[in-house]
Amino acid sequence: MAALMLADWIKNQKLRGLTAKGATTLDRNLEEALDVRRRDHALHTLKKNIWREGTAADFSSSDALSLGASGLLRKEFNKELERYPDLPPGPSSSRIMDGNYQYLEMVEEEIARFHDSETALFVNSGYDANVAVLSAIPRPGDAILYDELVHASAHDGIQQSQTTCRVSFRHNDVEAFRDSLDSIIHSQPLIRQGKRSVIVAVEAVYSMDADVCPLQELIDAAKEMMPLGNAQFYVDEAHSTGVIGPQGRGLVCMLGVQQEVAIRLHTLSKALASTGGILAIAKAVILGTKTVRSAIINFARTIIFTTAPGFPVVAAARSSYRLMATGQTIEAQENIQVLVKHFLDTIASNSAWQEAENKGIVSVLVNYDWKQKPAISHIVPIRTRPRYSYWLVFHLAFRDFCAYPVEYPIIPKGQSRVRLAFHASNTKEQIDDLVSAICSWAQEMAEIELGQGDVGRIPKAAKQVYSLMYSDDMMD
Repeated sequence: MAALMLADWIKNQKLRGLTAKGATTLDRNLEEALDVRRRDHALHTLKKNIWREGTAADFSSSDALSLGASGLLRKEFNKELERYPDLPPGPSSSRIMDGNYQYLEMVEEEIARFHDSETALFVNSGYDANVAVLSAIPRPGDAILYDELVHASAHDGIQQSQTTCRVSFRHNDVEAFRDSLDSIIHSQPLIRQGKRSVIVAVEAVYSMDADVCPLQELIDAAKEMMPLGNAQFYVDEAHSTGVIGPQGRGLVCMLGVQQEVAIRLHTLSKALASTGGILAIAKAVILGTKTVRSAIINFARTIIFTTAPGFPVVAAARSSYRLMATGQTIEAQENIQVLVKHFLDTIASNSAWQEAENKGIVSVLVNYDWKQKPAISHIVPIRTRPRYSYWLVFHLAFRDFCAYPVEYPIIPKGQSRVRLAFHASNTKEQIDDLVSAICSWAQEMAEIELGQGDVGRIPKAAKQVYSLMYSDDMMD
C-alpha cells in the first residue's frame, strides 16, 4: 500500500500543462501554474493515510497526546453529547447575529479559567485566529514586530493589518529582536511616546524547526526598552497546547507570564484531536481584555463573516479540555518527552548517523542544549540535502513508518527536511526501529555519495517507487 501511494504521488508530479489537449483556457492556464509546483516535486495532493488505513506507525499526524487514536476523546465526547441531548447540532448564523448560545459561552469561560485568562473566544481554525488577531488588533500608528518563522496565517494577517510598520526579526534571536525593536522605537515617535503599541507576534513552538521561543528573554527585553508598557505580546501556542506546561496549558503558563502576554492562540485540532481554535485573551497592560475581545468581534472579518461553531464542535473541545483538566493527559504528556529524548539519544549515538551527519547528508534540527530544557517539542525535523527528503520518506514507508517530506514553498528553498511528529502511543521499540531505518538510509546515501561521479545512482526504495510509477498499472 505504501509503495502504491508513493508512486501515485510521484506520478502526480509529472508536467501536464503542455499536454492538456482539448482543455478549456481556464484549465490549461491552471495546469501551467500547477506545473511550476510539479517541477519542484512540490504539488500537494490528497492521498490515502498509510497509518490509518494500513499498518504503518504514525510519525506524521498532529494527534500528539493520542487522544484520537486511543479512543479516549471519543468516549468523553459521547458522554458530553448524552449530557445535552436537546442541543441542536448546528448554529443558526454568525455570532454577531443570532448564532451565539449559552453552552458556547460556558465552554469559553471554562477554557479561559484553565489557561488563567480573563476571556476566551472560539474561532473556526488557527488560521482564522491568526488572521483575526493580526488584522484587527493593530491600529493605525501601531507596529507589528514578528519572528520571521511565524505561521503563514500570521503573515496573511499582518498583510491585512492597518499598520504600515511591519518588521521581522531573525528567528529566536533575542539580540536581533532588540535591534528591530530599537529601530521601531527610533522611527515611530508615537510609539516612543507611549501613544501607540508594538504588537510582538511569536510562536511558543515553531512547527518546522521545532524549537521553543525564548519568550521570557523577549519579554524582559521589551520591558527594558519600552518602560511605558506599550509592547504587547501575541503568542501562538498551536504546537505547545497539550504538550508543554502544567497539564498541557502551554508555554505561557509554564513560564508563569500570563500577565505579560496580551493574547494567546490555542488550537484544538492538533494535540487535542478536536477542531478549530481558541483565542485566549489574558489580562494585559493595555485597556483591558474585554476591549480586545470586542475589537476582534467587531473588526475581524474571519469572525464577522462566518457561522458560529456548532454544538458538536464545542462539545469536542470541552471534552478535550476536561481530559486535560482532570489530569488524564499528564501521563501521555510525560511519555512524549521520554520518547523524544530517547530518539535523540539513540540516533546521536549511531555511528552511521554520525558519519552521514559529518558529511552534511542529514542533521537533526534540535538545539544542542535540549537536555537542559524543561520541555522539548514533540516535533523533530530531520534536515537533508535538497530532494533527499523524498528518498528518506520512501525508505521509511517501506519500513512501515509514516512521515512526510517538507519542501519549498512551505519552507525556503534548500532547507529540505522530513518532519517527524511523536505521539504518546508510540513505543520505545518503534523509536528504536525508526532510528534503525533512518540510519540504514543515511548509510546507504553516504555510500552512494562515495561513488565518484555516478550521479544516476539512487537508493533502493526510490528505485522501487519510480519503477512502480512507470509500470502499466500506474499509467493513465
